[in-house]
Amino acid sequence: MGTIPAPQGVFPVYRFFRMPAWPPAESAEVPGRRGWPMPRLGVARLFVIACWLGMPPGAWVHAADDADEGWTDEGCLECHGFEDLTMEDENGNEISIYVDEKRMRETAHGKVACADCHVDLSTEHPDDEIPAKPVSCVSCHEEQSHTFGASVHGVALQGGNDTAPTCVDCHGAHDVFPHGSQRSLIHYTRLATTCGSCHIIEAEELAASVHGAAAAAGERDAANCIDCHSEHKIRSLEGGAASLMVAEACSKCHSSERINSRLGLTVNPVETFYASYHGLATEGGSTTAANCASCHGYHLILPSDNPESLIHPTQLTHTCGRCHPGAGENFVVGKIHADRSDHELGSLVNHWVRRIYLVLIVATISVLCLHNGAIWWRKAVAARKARGETVLRMDANQRFQHMVLLTSFIVLAVTGFALKFPDTWYAGVMGSEETRRWVHRVSGLVLLGIGAYHLVYLLACRNGRRLFRDMWPRWRDARDVGATVRHLVRGGPMPRFGRFGYAEKFEYWAVVWGTVIMGVTGLAIWFKIDVTRWVPRWVIEVAITIHYYEAILACLAIVVWHFYHVIFDPDVYPMNWAWLDGKVSTTQCHDEHAPVAEEAKRPDAPAGETPPPAAGT
Repeated sequence: MGTIPAPQGVFPVYRFFRMPAWPPAESAEVPGRRGWPMPRLGVARLFVIACWLGMPPGAWVHAADDADEGWTDEGCLECHGFEDLTMEDENGNEISIYVDEKRMRETAHGKVACADCHVDLSTEHPDDEIPAKPVSCVSCHEEQSHTFGASVHGVALQGGNDTAPTCVDCHGAHDVFPHGSQRSLIHYTRLATTCGSCHIIEAEELAASVHGAAAAAGERDAANCIDCHSEHKIRSLEGGAASLMVAEACSKCHSSERINSRLGLTVNPVETFYASYHGLATEGGSTTAANCASCHGYHLILPSDNPESLIHPTQLTHTCGRCHPGAGENFVVGKIHADRSDHELGSLVNHWVRRIYLVLIVATISVLCLHNGAIWWRKAVAARKARGETVLRMDANQRFQHMVLLTSFIVLAVTGFALKFPDTWYAGVMGSEETRRWVHRVSGLVLLGIGAYHLVYLLACRNGRRLFRDMWPRWRDARDVGATVRHLVRGGPMPRFGRFGYAEKFEYWAVVWGTVIMGVTGLAIWFKIDVTRWVPRWVIEVAITIHYYEAILACLAIVVWHFYHVIFDPDVYPMNWAWLDGKVSTTQCHDEHAPVAEEAKRPDAPAGETPPPAAGT
């Protein structure tokens, strides 16, 4: 026998006994119901019972089937839509569990179903006497919940402190409005009140501070709780380790030129703080050095002309004396955040002492550099003349290629790192970003141009073809590496190489490799719009990474490897002159490249036949 459908619009009886009585009356608790209000049979209930008694039995079954399908918002509001619906919490306090449907629909969760948050409730609620559990926000707000778990509130909850605030305490339960709405509990005009419900003393001090006064005056930039303590990863700014974060918290506002100008500050307080001993010690990781709050306070930050302020002239000896016992009146004379344009006696004296020393440093070091540079040059020229008989190792064409390579590489390195680190002093010396960018690009084209010229040189010139053959790696190079290692470990004579040793070959092919890599990635970065017509945008990001780290590798290799062999090696110091005149001493050539030296002494040896070594001579 089939089920008889329930009449449309008839109240389901299985929900009837969950409703509060209407009209309201004094309630009595049902034993064992843990605070749920006992149903009271009013006139309305008696009328509904009478209607249900006249219904076919199938309607009752249909209503029960509907209950098994799960709760709907309408079903929840049949009980929670009554303003007088209350229950007792674990502490015996009566709390309202009324939900204003109209207000709820206007919140950020207006389109979220009740069952989406209260996933723990069954269709037997509240008859199963299992109260609703606190809602978990992690299913929708995973990132914020993860961050909150690392906050002081989250750590306290994980440590068993049930009184620590949760998401609901700050954002609300059924009244979670967007943070930009003035009805939101975390709107900047209500944030101090929300946090002050737990942090009463701090809220009172904040209201009396310069930040609180600015907020009360409608100043949008006035610092509030989350500006200093963060939003979800709420951090404590007390204690040794946290003191490192205080200056960072204050810097977010007080390093802003716009805010400082509105406050009438002629000097950046963050910049002057980090220029002081306190700031330098803080940057170095000191947890005991004074920070912003050490002098200005934490929440009760008062203007300097307020007698209660920690930085008022009458309070300074006490404030400074907390870290510097015995500090007297003379100790606190002068400005901490001093402006160089300040006309106070101490600031003027400090300003002129600074200028005098800058002139003295520049003049003294310039004279010393000129003196020692002249002596070095004289000795270098004398050492060059004392070489005796020489052998040509680099002809004019090869020296030209080396000079172009050297110049373009240096310009590329300087401008490239200036583009990567625009805040450095040498970046400002080279002009605007646009100037640095175009100088870098032109230098890159010059490097690629000399690379193309060198390729033609290898193919079209006899010296070039010979250079390619002699630079090609062979098994002898591996044996030379082993012999060099044995020499360095056990002593004995240094191995004698052929025309080019493994060091020259290594650097020569490293230059070839680096030029190709830097050229391809540099052009891809330059013409990224055209390149991304064929490849994804992330390819450009990879090219930038390769370009940057390849530049570091090349610069370090030049300084550590090439400069040693051509400058700092005691056998060639103060330098190997081959890059200028193409010649090395016969003795050096004989010691390192015996076959080349013997060939150079032959009467029939053609001049200019030997191509340039890449590093070793």
